[in-house]
Amino acid sequence: MIWTPHVTVAAVVEQAGRYLLVEERSEGRVVFNQPAGHLDPDESLVDAVIREVREETGRVFTPEALTGVYLWTHAKGDTFLRVAFCGTVGERLPGSALDTEIIDARWFGTDEIEALHAQHRSPLVARCIADHRAGVRLPLAALHRIGGDGHDLPAINPEGAA
Repeated sequence: MIWTPHVTVAAVVEQAGRYLLVEERSEGRVVFNQPAGHLDPDESLVDAVIREVREETGRVFTPEALTGVYLWTHAKGDTFLRVAFCGTVGERLPGSALDTEIIDARWFGTDEIEALHAQHRSPLVARCIADHRAGVRLPLAALHRIGGDGHDLPAINPEGAA
């Protein structure tokens, strides 16, 4: 058997000291997370985070930097490799529908986020916010997407995130 971690992306979005989190249903409970999700086949990491934010919040995300790359193993044994971006969002797009498991997307202060700790989807929620608050900003230029022929592919799909 080949071990394969789940590759995920997440958006750390802060505005006036408050962070955008999604309230969602996962494994039979209500949890809080950054807008986040799995990388799709043939998708760049940047396109994936833009898509996930739109699907989970109805907003357009503009990545500005990397907040970190995190390797975490769930108690059930699944391993996740999370690439977290920080950036900005616009207002919710009129008529936007959220993914079916999403209850709401809203802004929380750090005290509120800490009070919800037991309901965080994973320990990565608090860690990504802590790194963002500590000023961790890695350049997007550190990301490279290489095609099967060994040549660079664009980090962002020229037609925009799917």
